Amino acid sequence: MSMQPVTAVVLGAGARGRIYADYAKAHPEEIRIVAVAEPKADRRARFARDYGLPEAACYTDWAELLAQPKLADAALICTMDHLHYAPCMEAIRQGYQILLEKPMSPSAAECAAMQCAAEEKGVVLAVCHVLRYTPFFSKIKQLIEDGAVGEVQVIEQTEHVCYWHQAHSFVRGNWRRKDESAPMILAKCCHDLDLLSWMAGSACKKLSSYGGLAHFTAENAPQGAPERCLDGCPASESCPYYAPKLYLTENTDWPTDTISVDMSLEERTEALRTGPYGRCVYRCDNDVVDHQVVAMEFENGIAATLTMTAFTPRLTRTVRVMGTKGMIEGDLESCAVTFQPFGGEAETFSAEVLGANAYGHGGGDVGLMHDFVLQVRGGGEGRTSAKQSLQSHLMAFAAEEARVNGRAVELAAFERSL
Repeated sequence: MSMQPVTAVVLGAGARGRIYADYAKAHPEEIRIVAVAEPKADRRARFARDYGLPEAACYTDWAELLAQPKLADAALICTMDHLHYAPCMEAIRQGYQILLEKPMSPSAAECAAMQCAAEEKGVVLAVCHVLRYTPFFSKIKQLIEDGAVGEVQVIEQTEHVCYWHQAHSFVRGNWRRKDESAPMILAKCCHDLDLLSWMAGSACKKLSSYGGLAHFTAENAPQGAPERCLDGCPASESCPYYAPKLYLTENTDWPTDTISVDMSLEERTEALRTGPYGRCVYRCDNDVVDHQVVAMEFENGIAATLTMTAFTPRLTRTVRVMGTKGMIEGDLESCAVTFQPFGGEAETFSAEVLGANAYGHGGGDVGLMHDFVLQVRGGGEGRTSAKQSLQSHLMAFAAEEARVNGRAVELAAFERSL
């Protein structure tokens, strides 16, 4: 196994691209960023400054970068969802080892094609299901595998999207429309479906799903609300989605840092006057759901539910695993995992991540990047290969079909139909 730093190019210097690239700052002995492709000039310039890249190593789009002779060992593909397939297939053709942001693609056929192409070429194709790498979910998985709860019967998982996160990402932001990104059950919850499949230790047999877009519509706008929050909204004091409450505060980290490269108050205010994040949440062009429930049966008999909701003040995931000998309960926000054996004393474990590894999905971003480096260096298959990820993506596509058509979907038949 080579111990030289892995070299990597980054395709897409948005929030996720910067987070994965930041691993190179903390661990220069493991990975080094050598080039970037980013269409937005201000983002591209900031990335170049952060990583000391010369102008010749900065490209306006992925096609321009991949038109060059192979520049690095690996490619971190962090473009928008619908722009994953083409650069991924070209990078596979050139022999790059690939880290692909989730979801793999808004097309089931493209997901399968990328997985097959990587397998045929013999290159790494790791998908960014970062939550598998968190101490929190790792502890739950360990307790299940150790037989703490006996035979698992039911798993419940809730994705608390949080009211302001829904407004930022799925009403005003990049993931607000299915035709521009993906259905929300894929864009947001392929993480959750992946985790449920992982915890169940089995493929999904059948599922049904219910939900829709209930609140963030023009019919629910306050009387007299304008198109933009700064245009004199009469509900500015009472509306929890009033844009200045979220973006014109002392916080300049996420999500505020996505609205403008310049974090001055003047530039942020201008971004709200002219950009997408200053729009009234009831007057956007969003069409993705704001709540959805999926009920699943796995091949090994385990039943599971996933609830995704915007209508919560919390930004977390909660889990219950119920078995024949006890129950596991966990809250990702507090990093607390409690095991309650039947007839015994409850035991609570802390899965908190401290220090330099604490950033990003409860330590999951760091764990993912470290594992990816090991794979590129020749360390075998990681926790989130495309082959493993394809199952949860198919579950998401099937769940959307079940929701839209109001019927249960058999996964084997659904896969054959594709």
